[in-house]
Amino acid sequence: MKEKSLKQLLEKARHEIEVTDDELAEAKRRRQLLAGALGRAFPGSTVYFNGSVAHGDANSPLTDVDLGAKLSPGDAQGFGPDGNDALPLMERARDAIREDLAKEFPKLTVEVAGRRRAVLVRFGDPVTAGQPDFTADVMTAIPHPSGKGLFIPNMEIADKWDRADPITHTEMVLDAIDRTENTFARTVRLLKHWNCTHSKPLCSWNIKALALECITTPMPLAEALQAFFTHAAQELKSGQTDDPAGVADLIPLNLPISEVRKRLDTARDYIDLAMEHENENRPLSAQHVLSKVFPEIVPDADPTQEEAARLRRDVIVTGSAASGLGLAGPRVTTTRAWAL
Repeated sequence: MKEKSLKQLLEKARHEIEVTDDELAEAKRRRQLLAGALGRAFPGSTVYFNGSVAHGDANSPLTDVDLGAKLSPGDAQGFGPDGNDALPLMERARDAIREDLAKEFPKLTVEVAGRRRAVLVRFGDPVTAGQPDFTADVMTAIPHPSGKGLFIPNMEIADKWDRADPITHTEMVLDAIDRTENTFARTVRLLKHWNCTHSKPLCSWNIKALALECITTPMPLAEALQAFFTHAAQELKSGQTDDPAGVADLIPLNLPISEVRKRLDTARDYIDLAMEHENENRPLSAQHVLSKVFPEIVPDADPTQEEAARLRRDVIVTGSAASGLGLAGPRVTTTRAWAL
């Protein structure tokens, strides 16, 4: 088998996980049906799209979609931290969605009771073959009095509403994709896969928020990954990530911050080492190390003969050999990083 460069390995890996055209088209069609129902329920509202489909970084299998309605001042009247909670608005959205979609999707369920933020739509019909279902989170949001961002429901806190700015978030992500000539979206796809295979230390939005600060120009994927892991590990030394829109609270982590930083540090060290091996013309060693970061989408390689040849050259040139296979250093082990 012909040896592959890091560029080739990462391109193949990101193609392997990216959403298919058919999945994406069907998800967008269903999202548009929901948008029509929201528009009918709340005339004068602005329907917005957010989440991975809107951001252009969805992976397969595709299991959900996100959207919301920014209500008109008239529909928002009487709601907010100083007024009513979002339950009547969510019920209004639920009824419109049922009326508009139930005929096409006979197994459709639309849930409001017990929901923290959004109406949960279960289509009873997956977009990706083999998946149990396809769902949607549908938000009923109201304008913030400042004109910056929204109040979105949070039924689990005393005020019943949180500040957020999902519209600006989507604009920021799409701008980053454009400025980086798609490097941003392609890197985020890989990072979301890394996250899922290493205990999910970060939520998807935290990945994107950190990436917005360090992936700002077109660059090779290996360099983009290196930039992200280096930046993220450094930024989390001072605490959780700020909302890039300057509206919402700090972005919560899924694990203690010390554990998150360990995973970021380990991934950074592996990417650094893979690039070092490639620069020294050891492609199998580079692939072996990269597979530790992406164990399911970058196949492992056996670098034994390649490294043995390097050791022999080192003995001839210097009279001594470096330790191991060139895969172990002061910060890196040869075992899979943070396996589940």
